[in-house]
Amino acid sequence: MHPAPSVLVFTVFSGFGFGLLAFLGIGWPAPAGWVAFWWWGLGYACAVGGLVASTLHLGNPQRALRAFGQWRSSWLSREAWASVLALGLLAPVALSDWLGLGWSRIPGRMGAICAVATVGATAMIYTQLRSVPRWNHWMTPMLFGGFALTGGAMAAGHANLAAGFGLVLAAGLVLAFRLGDGQFARAGQTIGTATGLDRVGEAAVFELPHTGGNYLLREMIFVVGRRHAVKLRLIAVAAVAAAAGLVLVPGALPLACTLHLGGALVARWLFFAEAEHVVGLYYGKR
Repeated sequence: MHPAPSVLVFTVFSGFGFGLLAFLGIGWPAPAGWVAFWWWGLGYACAVGGLVASTLHLGNPQRALRAFGQWRSSWLSREAWASVLALGLLAPVALSDWLGLGWSRIPGRMGAICAVATVGATAMIYTQLRSVPRWNHWMTPMLFGGFALTGGAMAAGHANLAAGFGLVLAAGLVLAFRLGDGQFARAGQTIGTATGLDRVGEAAVFELPHTGGNYLLREMIFVVGRRHAVKLRLIAVAAVAAAAGLVLVPGALPLACTLHLGGALVARWLFFAEAEHVVGLYYGKR
């Protein structure tokens, strides 16, 4: 699928921000004064900025509010509610830390749960899609959660924890790439299953639906060259692993966070670019 820049920014930076907010919410660490202002500000800036970016790929961004009405059946709606609850519950804790008010951290712990739930709901938006076999897999929520927790631990200053998470995440990326490559074949999707014609016999493409381009060909049938994909996979895994080691070096935390985010952006770009939508079968592209 075609990787929209707004979705890349949304999924990477909102995950990083909510990961940091989760650690701050439980009081690990519990900064005070202007240190708290800037620390909480970083978490809110990344989380809110990512959420705002998610509306940029919508044809009518003002309709984003309608997502809140479908929480019973839509993971997008659940993500919206979880994010609002997280930001709302964490706000008084952030204010208390900044101004030294000494308020209870119970809302912060509840907000931390909602922050983690937000990342989980974001992952499930993609995991639930049977039409994209590479996403319809248990590794998708694991990777979304792994990037959020690793980035959050780094930004919160927990070097040892971040290093451990980062190494596990790098190994998880390698596993996800290997498993993902075979998902389309394992799903058993064919042009017959894609069109529903398998019930009456073996289906084949006689002639393409049209000669010109359209939205589906542009957005759903993006193809990345194998050679480029291998290079980008190596870059993503190397960046995540290097960040995990660099976080243990005194004074290198900002560089480690930057490297981690860079690896996350490359991995997320591949997440979308390598996704094979079954609609490609209808156009003879798979």
